[in-house]
Amino acid sequence: MSRTVLYARVSTSDQTTAHQKAQAEAAGFTIDEVIADEGVSGIGTTLRERREGKRLYDKLRHGDTLVVRWVDRLGRNYQDVTDTIREFMRQGVVVRTVINGLTFDGATKDPMQQAVRDALIGFMAATAQAQAEATKEAQKAGIAHHRAADPTKYRGRKPSFTRDQLDMMRDMLAQGAGASAIAKATGMTRPTVQRLREDMAGAEAVLTRWGG
Repeated sequence: MSRTVLYARVSTSDQTTAHQKAQAEAAGFTIDEVIADEGVSGIGTTLRERREGKRLYDKLRHGDTLVVRWVDRLGRNYQDVTDTIREFMRQGVVVRTVINGLTFDGATKDPMQQAVRDALIGFMAATAQAQAEATKEAQKAGIAHHRAADPTKYRGRKPSFTRDQLDMMRDMLAQGAGASAIAKATGMTRPTVQRLREDMAGAEAVLTRWGG
């Protein structure tokens, strides 16, 4: 009997397994099992290097569906993500994303459909790597700003958004989503989305100052 398994990577205090499961269910998925790696950076580790990520290769069988919030959960860079998706497809596992509802299925035999699918995998993986690099640089800038500031100085108003919301917003912006769609998906107000969009590095710095 086929199963639908959600893989969640939880790297910050604002991200939770329950939140990612709720997002997947809101997108229409019926989740049979959740496998989560907590406190793991996606930038520094491959899926096989993560304790629970490694278990996915043992647990998933032909006909199962692997659900992830976005393809960046499946590797640390372009090569990792593309290799992981293609390996699961070779095993007969369907990979689906919560964001944008993309499906990667190795069952198709039509050469044209295969070419389109493979091109999409490459594009999505490259986008994920670019997002990861941008996040890393923004976080560095936020940390540097935080360290340079007077530690006794007031940190400013507590941010009205979480790390999980900002990460999802960044993902959706990269896919061309508008402020209204992002607001609906993240639970933030549209004015907040518009404000953050104008200064993503500043948003990272605010979260860093508050330990996000």
